[in-house]
Amino acid sequence: MNDDQRHGRIFGVLFIATFVTSITALILFQSVLDDPAGYIAGGGKDSQIYLGAFLEFLLVLANVGTAVVLYPIARRQNEALAIGYVGARIIESVFIATGIIFVLGVVTMRQDSPDAADLAVSLAALKDWTFLLGPGMVVPFGNGLILGYLMYKSGLVPRRMAWLGMIGGPLLLFGNFGVLFDWWDQTGLVSLLVIPEFIWEAFLGIYCAIWGFRKDSPIVRPNWRGDAVA
Repeated sequence: MNDDQRHGRIFGVLFIATFVTSITALILFQSVLDDPAGYIAGGGKDSQIYLGAFLEFLLVLANVGTAVVLYPIARRQNEALAIGYVGARIIESVFIATGIIFVLGVVTMRQDSPDAADLAVSLAALKDWTFLLGPGMVVPFGNGLILGYLMYKSGLVPRRMAWLGMIGGPLLLFGNFGVLFDWWDQTGLVSLLVIPEFIWEAFLGIYCAIWGFRKDSPIVRPNWRGDAVA
């Protein structure tokens, strides 16, 4: 297996890891996010929240890892976009890490200030904002538009599937933009806008983890001759 194929499989595994860690962490955080005041007043399961925080920490590592692994290959196609993808992943991860701190702040108040219900609600709301501005607003650019375009132009994965990223990214951005300006809630029909992006990312992780990058891509060695264009 050459280096490019190994990078492709590592990229896929890391992408799958972002799914597993993010979804599991969200489930574990629900008791805090749904009723932060009740959490600090009642018998909250702190160990469950700590596990969720640890999973989101792993999510941060996996996020950055996908960009770092992809960069030396994607730069052969378009170095500016390859750097842009790294930047998008870092920005997203900063928001995620900030959200971890807010959630852990609620746990700390349950232990030290069980009467601070209003502050707990505020911290949970801040966690929601970090999710909206990070994964909600940055992912459509990074994983949708930038990564979809890079994969389409480079042919590292089947081009027909890359269209899902280029279409799903703007749809997801539009949906979350409306949530930001309070045009609608994240529930209801608008939540369907996440489906193309979800399918794109799921496909990308599974495809690359199993097959790596397509060997007939013009930027995969030994095909690459340094003349790929954006």
